[in-house]
Amino acid sequence: MNGRILVVDDDAAIRETFREHLSESGYDVAVAGSAEQALAHFHAFDPALVITDVRMPGLNGIELLQRLQQAAPDVACVVITAHEDMRSAVEAMKAGAREYLVKPLDLDQIDLIVARCFRERALVRRAQSLSESAAEPYALDRLVGRDARMIEIYKRIGTLATSRAPVLIRGETGTGKELIARAIHYNSERAGEPFVAVNCTALPETLLESELFGHVRGAFTGAVADRRGHFERAGAGTVFLDEIGDIGPAFQAKLLRVLQEREVLPVGGERVVRTEARVLAATQRDLRRLVAEGRFREDLWFRLCVVEIEVPPLRDRAGDIPLLARYLLERLAREAHRPQVILPDSVLRGLQAYRWPGNVRELENALSRALILARGPALAREDLGLEGDVGASASAAPADHSLAAAERAHICGVLERVHGNKRQAARLLRISRSRLDRLLEKHGLAPKQDPNGPGTGPEAPPAAGASEA
Repeated sequence: MNGRILVVDDDAAIRETFREHLSESGYDVAVAGSAEQALAHFHAFDPALVITDVRMPGLNGIELLQRLQQAAPDVACVVITAHEDMRSAVEAMKAGAREYLVKPLDLDQIDLIVARCFRERALVRRAQSLSESAAEPYALDRLVGRDARMIEIYKRIGTLATSRAPVLIRGETGTGKELIARAIHYNSERAGEPFVAVNCTALPETLLESELFGHVRGAFTGAVADRRGHFERAGAGTVFLDEIGDIGPAFQAKLLRVLQEREVLPVGGERVVRTEARVLAATQRDLRRLVAEGRFREDLWFRLCVVEIEVPPLRDRAGDIPLLARYLLERLAREAHRPQVILPDSVLRGLQAYRWPGNVRELENALSRALILARGPALAREDLGLEGDVGASASAAPADHSLAAAERAHICGVLERVHGNKRQAARLLRISRSRLDRLLEKHGLAPKQDPNGPGTGPEAPPAAGASEA
């Protein structure tokens, strides 16, 4: 079976329509006539996806969704209704619904949504399992983390699996942009085709053009034979253009033609070559600013940025550092045929306090160095070779027994428990989302400059007894 689906609707005809249609597609389907009946049988059936009506006797679909999110936050939920209104749509999405659909329903649309929900769930679980097992393909290697922004990236990878659209991946050096590009490729229908990665800053543009488009014999000095370019060799696979923001205006125009016409012209050639390769691009630069400054073509930016993925720097997801460090250290020790080493809590706290300008790549290099220099079964902070005394403040600073320190520690613990999901954290703390944001700012646990950035979201309603004080 592809997975278990629970359909909740007080209309028996709709329940049976869903049961028959989804069962024919290979899903294991159970139905319930009310939210109360669904809750009573939820844990016994253990569905991966719940499709629920909104207006039902007793508990409504939104209330059911809220209870399911508390009991099993990894279960995907789709809300359907015959009464379209903005309030219920907003409430459904705030409660964690993946989709909000209005009756009458298109069963083909349902098939697409169900398939996407299961694909996203599989990718999230696969990525999370990397923290527990290293026996994974390279495409998802080092894509480790449970930060809410990383979970959204895993979901986006699943969404892009059936698409041929160009994708722009933006993030600082060392955040894993190429790994995300490989994950998109190897989890798509193109997985059996070549993945060709090209660093646009590693070659002068004349050679870059030859590498990507190919050349004919005699096109330039040293061109002693015809040579196929990466676009032609990739076939129906993927061409990954790293640091796309560094290419000059002349090459931008040539690349734009490739994206528009789906054909390349080899250097010195007269015959164009058709290409079916998908283009994934990455940059650490702000292409919007480069476009505004006239240094990057706006039409090329539109072509490249059909879908954009922004990768957060490691310093902004410090809660993932222990997970990453343990996973990387285990893999490095295995590759070096070394016995497993210990990462003391004091060193872990230091790693979380460090700013990591080189991001995950710097963390991996520091752990690799420490593995070589370690004089015993446990790593020491001096083995890491980082600027500053990593871990010193964590181990040497006197304990802070103030109320403020206890409050900060408690908030950190709750956030770690819910993997950075602030909506769930506010619910567990029994405070409003806005108050949680103020506490995060008070204790220096959240950036002030980006209130609408990743990790923010609709305000969770305070639990009973919550106050704004």
